[in-house]
Amino acid sequence: MKRTFTLIICLLSLQIVKAEIGLASPAMPVERQIAALDTIILPVINQPAPLTSESNVFKRRLDSIKKDVPLDYNEYVQSYIDIYARNRGEMGHVLGLTKYYFPIYEKVFRDAGIPDEIKYLSIVESKLDPYAVSRVGATGPWQFMFNTARLYGLNMDDYVDDRRDPIQASYAAAAYLKAAYQEFGDWLLAIASYNCGESNVQRAIEKAGANDFWSIRPYLPVETRGYVPAFIAVAYVMNYYGKHNILPQSCDFSVKTDTVLVNKYVSLSSIARVLDVDLKELTILNPSYTRQIINGTADAPRRLVIPEINKGKYGALYDALNNSNLVAYAPHAAYAPYHESKAEKRPSYHNYITYKVKSGDTLSGIAAKFDGASVEKIRLLNGLKKGSLQPGMTIKISKG
Repeated sequence: MKRTFTLIICLLSLQIVKAEIGLASPAMPVERQIAALDTIILPVINQPAPLTSESNVFKRRLDSIKKDVPLDYNEYVQSYIDIYARNRGEMGHVLGLTKYYFPIYEKVFRDAGIPDEIKYLSIVESKLDPYAVSRVGATGPWQFMFNTARLYGLNMDDYVDDRRDPIQASYAAAAYLKAAYQEFGDWLLAIASYNCGESNVQRAIEKAGANDFWSIRPYLPVETRGYVPAFIAVAYVMNYYGKHNILPQSCDFSVKTDTVLVNKYVSLSSIARVLDVDLKELTILNPSYTRQIINGTADAPRRLVIPEINKGKYGALYDALNNSNLVAYAPHAAYAPYHESKAEKRPSYHNYITYKVKSGDTLSGIAAKFDGASVEKIRLLNGLKKGSLQPGMTIKISKG
């Protein structure tokens, strides 16, 4: 019987295809464990750079950046500007990578209602490296821990680690940051909580008796004290790199790409051979496939990103995707012919409700009062440790 196959191809620079897997969005930002990167260790500034007569120039430049997030200027920000501006080669490399990654972030953040300039946070986190892994296992361009990633709808299995996927991970980061902003009403505090967790920020607010970053900064973990100034410094350098003789470097992979949805198991190496493209480049464009095998199925097609190719090669790609001899070994997945995917979903941002803990309350008792609640969810959403529930506390509970 003759089968009809449909190949779906779209220009990534014009339309970012979000995978079929819908991202869950916990009502409150789930606690993120602090994870100093092996590849990028944020310097701790004990003695900030003294401000000079040139300081007003830096302040004016920061003030002139179009923004929704306050980009304050002080000696701590200046210290990180000095650090990043000195590393011309490294920042030139990052500038080259922004041509590919920033259009992805910008679209995701527009969809989520997140300020555009928060895209610079990924440079602080990973320097735009999807393969960045911390000493404690935080992974990808947005440095998600395994359990937090699960709660935000990212998939990690024998074939895939969506924490490495710049699109999927960006939607998860946007969900966290949006919830944190709804909690604190301040973008710098939301950014701080991305580094140290909501409960650490809340404790610092209570100790300081204030609710702005610079007032609570002394009460935050050491790394977080530098995290927000580093973010502001990166925003500065990305906008004024020319003033510091930083030259953008070319990427070693194509920034013009096409996207194909695949509903079968096929190796990246076989696709590279068919298209006559470098396997290394194909791997960079598809970092989430840990075994270099696309694990698509009929119910859940997976995204394949390829360098922009000559139209004549699409026929060869079509044949390869429908050649049973190229099906990668998948012991738990039956062969499924390629077909058009279902309409793709956008993540939703659910609300939360608050509950004031009463004398005699237990987590299990509270969870029983609300549909869809569980002890584990309440603990994670509020950063609660065993025995830390106290009368008078206000906790958050996800609605649904």
